[in-house]
Amino acid sequence: MISALALYGVVFASFVLFEVPGLGIGHFFYIPVALLALACGTQIGIAGGFLATGLYALAIVLTPKLPVREVMTSATVIRLVTYSSVGGIIGWFANQHRAHVTQLRELAERDFLTGLLNTRAFDEALARRCASRRPFLLVLGDMDNLKLVNDAHGHTEGNRVLRSVAGILRGTVGRGGEVARVGGDEFGILIDANLEEATERCARFRRLLAGQGYDLSFGWAAMPDDGIAPLELFRKADDRLFGAKLLGRNRRAVQAIAATR
Repeated sequence: MISALALYGVVFASFVLFEVPGLGIGHFFYIPVALLALACGTQIGIAGGFLATGLYALAIVLTPKLPVREVMTSATVIRLVTYSSVGGIIGWFANQHRAHVTQLRELAERDFLTGLLNTRAFDEALARRCASRRPFLLVLGDMDNLKLVNDAHGHTEGNRVLRSVAGILRGTVGRGGEVARVGGDEFGILIDANLEEATERCARFRRLLAGQGYDLSFGWAAMPDDGIAPLELFRKADDRLFGAKLLGRNRRAVQAIAATR
């Protein structure tokens, strides 16, 4: 945008100083119009065309080598149309390009099924939080019965369950929290919390999900208490998740035995 505004001035000054009939320095106004449209989009591109026309008309008045009557001709109207049309078309293209880039970035960072962050984006978010050195919790959650759902009701139902769990977790983490699907039935969560809050936060996740009929096991790691590097924290959370899964399986086994007696 700064380059475009500077070029408006350069072309205007060059026109006033050097323009003679038939030279056509006014055509160089297309360059700042195009730059302004690329930088700011359709509406500003059209406005840039009007600005170029105004400067063109003013330059004719100021330069001694052109008659003032040249301002009030069809050529000025044609320049208004072409300048603003070029600005509008290039601005529209720039807006479309930005929208496509945003969509591609979303596709590159989001899990296709749940809309949560994918593994790559989650790794980057975890690295950023570690680099900030501020306390936070890394929580890993794993569904306990997704295979049973898939076997009994099919993968369509399993996918619905995954989307439902993702929605619950997304709505639970609160402002500033980040949720990702980091495996087939595994979720990663980053929240602003400290070591003392870890157990209570994981218990809250379990209660909310259990209220909707979903069983998940959770493991967590606190920064900086459990480590300051992403790999350290992930390993610690994964170890606790593995322990929670074992306890859950043992508890369900005991409940099943008691039910058969």
